[in-house]
Amino acid sequence: MVLTDYTDRISLHKLYGQIAKNAAQLDQTGCFPEQEFNYIKEAGLLGITLPGNFLSFDKLKTKELLMLLKEIGKASLPVGRIYEGHINALYLVSLFATPAQKERWFTDVNFGKKLFGVWNTQEANGVRIYDFGNGKYRLKGTKTFCSGADCIDRPLVTGKLISPNKRGWQMFIIPTEKVKAIRADRSFWNPLGMRASVSYKMDLSGIELREADLLGPPDAYYQQPHFSGGAIRFAAVQLGGAEAILEETHRFLRSTHRTDDAYQRARIAEISYLTETGNLWLNQAGAKNDDWIKKPGTADQIVAYANMTRTVVEDICLRTMQLAERSVGSRGFMKPNPLERLHRDLTTYLRQPAPDATLNSIGDYVLRQESTNKLWDDARR
Repeated sequence: MVLTDYTDRISLHKLYGQIAKNAAQLDQTGCFPEQEFNYIKEAGLLGITLPGNFLSFDKLKTKELLMLLKEIGKASLPVGRIYEGHINALYLVSLFATPAQKERWFTDVNFGKKLFGVWNTQEANGVRIYDFGNGKYRLKGTKTFCSGADCIDRPLVTGKLISPNKRGWQMFIIPTEKVKAIRADRSFWNPLGMRASVSYKMDLSGIELREADLLGPPDAYYQQPHFSGGAIRFAAVQLGGAEAILEETHRFLRSTHRTDDAYQRARIAEISYLTETGNLWLNQAGAKNDDWIKKPGTADQIVAYANMTRTVVEDICLRTMQLAERSVGSRGFMKPNPLERLHRDLTTYLRQPAPDATLNSIGDYVLRQESTNKLWDDARR
């Protein structure tokens, strides 16, 4: 099956069911979801955002992309996390790659079924890129929280470029089968949840690259609105986790015959309107992104709205988990009940960088405006 549009709802529903089926087993073993990504490859979802495909970035269908990410996250948050990283990498390629690079990397996806990912986080021993001249570079250092780890075929990595000609935070994409093996430190990854995202520490020391492996100019990775604006994608995956908790709480209350309790009805009602609020935010964020991205001078507005969406979805997820806890009690959070795993996975995945700075930046944007009248209605210049 290759999805070219969304008419085949039954096939998509089947795909989500296949992804969800083995989630509990993957959580126990902490293994990469290999079979789940085989299903995604067979469905044509690796290349769904590439030129000519249904969710091609140039078609500006962000709302539809967010709904896809949400549904995959609902089926499995670790799978959603890795898939969102793949989409993020391809978005950066679409923005900053040369025509020759796009042809090479898009071919890797469409015909080679290569899985991409983004590894940016690091500790003190972070990645440095040494320019040895004649278009040759050598890496030294490690990255942390590398989701997908050594199962990522084309990791998009960032590092400090050390060159006589240019310096900065440089992106590059590693053709893993053409370089020495990246050493994985599995002991780094011992989390509360999201075990199957296999977000290991990866040592890139000694890997050699060519000029053609570098993506964009130095510091392009942090270019706005693309850097912060992308938060709506991981927020979509997170909301999928909240919807999964709603579904399992609903199932638990019905199976234990607690549906006549007024307090249970009130809690399930609140979870329901919270998750639907999240959907409304995602739809608005997608629509506004596609409208504003075409207009000059809108970067700050896009970033502020994405930051609001990210913050609201986090609050929705936290409140959803709290209400579910009260609804099902200790019994509902005992293995093998799915709520135990979902709670751990979502708690872990919600820990995204700089939530306080994100909230502060929203307030800063609002207070810099002359008026709050139609603050988000029209793109401001």
